[in-house]
Amino acid sequence: MSTLAVSEEIRIPTWVVDLESFRRWVRSAEFPERGRFSHLAGGLWVDLSMESFGHNQAKGEISVVLGALVKAGKLGRFFFDRMRLTNAEAELSTEPDAMFASRAARITERTRYEHGAASLEVEGTVDMVLEVVSPSSVQKDTVVLRELYWKAGVREYWLVDPRGLELHFNILRHTPKGYVTTRRRHGWIESAVFGTSFRLTRGEDDQGDPVLTLEVR
Repeated sequence: MSTLAVSEEIRIPTWVVDLESFRRWVRSAEFPERGRFSHLAGGLWVDLSMESFGHNQAKGEISVVLGALVKAGKLGRFFFDRMRLTNAEAELSTEPDAMFASRAARITERTRYEHGAASLEVEGTVDMVLEVVSPSSVQKDTVVLRELYWKAGVREYWLVDPRGLELHFNILRHTPKGYVTTRRRHGWIESAVFGTSFRLTRGEDDQGDPVLTLEVR
């Protein structure tokens, strides 16, 4: 079988030419265990870089808080890192840092997924996705996925950039002409999806390491 070498241990079959063939590769035994691979509107995006401390902490804090909120309110299903989202209309198959599908989305089958150990994919449209920007994903997260998540009908796109001295956190809401940034009020951002407001702050622990906190009100 002919392959395209990305690194010594990672090779992409040359028959991966569209969304459906990409999905077959993802489900196959040949799919790599290391790295992130996305099909984005006809293009293949590959990232083999290590996750940074800031990226890990932002993703973890938001996932823990939202996961608990969703479970306590019986709002639907919160999916943590490494679960794949596929939307055929947007020609999208990627692994968000986290995502949420409401009960209504499940009931109306806007969101489809299977139970079981082999299930790693959510199909259709979810209500919210989270992406945390890293040095290798700036263009993907801020431009490419912003367009594709909108085409996929995702109601809210949570975008966090923990790089640098200033922490950036925005909730982009879906409108007929694209995503628009939700206005911040005294540091708080209201989420229509979760029906509450959030504030993401960064401080330090007693060792001088950064600590991110997602507040809810």
